[in-house]
Amino acid sequence: MVDTTIAVFGSTGSLGGMVAARLAARGVPQRLVVRDSSRAPRLERSRVAVASYLDTPAMISALEGIRTAFFVSGEASDERMLHHRAAVDAFVTAGVRRVVYTSFVGTAPDAVFTFARDHFHTERYLESAGLRFSALRSSLYQDMLPDLVIDGIVRGPAGTGRFAPVSRSDIADVTVALLLDEDQPTARIDITGPELLSMAQVAELLGEAAGSPVAFVDETLAEAYESRAGFDVPAYEIEGWVTSYSAIAAGELAIVSGAVERITGHPPISLRAYLEPHG
Repeated sequence: MVDTTIAVFGSTGSLGGMVAARLAARGVPQRLVVRDSSRAPRLERSRVAVASYLDTPAMISALEGIRTAFFVSGEASDERMLHHRAAVDAFVTAGVRRVVYTSFVGTAPDAVFTFARDHFHTERYLESAGLRFSALRSSLYQDMLPDLVIDGIVRGPAGTGRFAPVSRSDIADVTVALLLDEDQPTARIDITGPELLSMAQVAELLGEAAGSPVAFVDETLAEAYESRAGFDVPAYEIEGWVTSYSAIAAGELAIVSGAVERITGHPPISLRAYLEPHG
């Protein structure tokens, strides 16, 4: 008898938690692979396994008998690819056949958004390992946009570029559909919201939802790095913050796809609709 258990990484986080909950609601058996078992959700037909991407023996043990895995990209760091390669190697050794991976729209080896480069190389590594995979190239999360507002202002070098922010809920629905589709071939899928918006338009919508105006200040690159210089975070993280805006300005995120509706049967939620109950 074939074991249909799906390995789910990242179930202690927002997106992974949504995916795990939706799979549980469908009665799908899961192996929740986490670093801290005390934080794992308690779900029907799920078993918790403790492993990190760099702990190869624990990974292989956690993946025993697994054919399909939800591979959540590791935290942004200058060693992210080390973690990703170790995870993919463990998938291969353990006999995993299919992977759904959280990638990013506009992924390329020379992408302006520095974090997107890691996703390109991870996709290539999955391919070279011979794994069948779905790369979910999602746009920026709608859920994260309110966090950009500081003192009524969104700052960044986004210019008049546009992007189509997508909700984590829609990404979770796409993820579940793909995890359950045994016949899904290797594919790189852009997952976006329904409309292109400039950062100025996003700021206006955020202001409407909050009940007080939000302005967008279009910084130069130099101004963007200077305004973030006081944050106690590594340089690569600041570079990622800044280049996420400049990638918008460069047009790398100006993509609207119909993937959410095509795969899930429902249209993606707009940013305005998402913000209405969250204001």
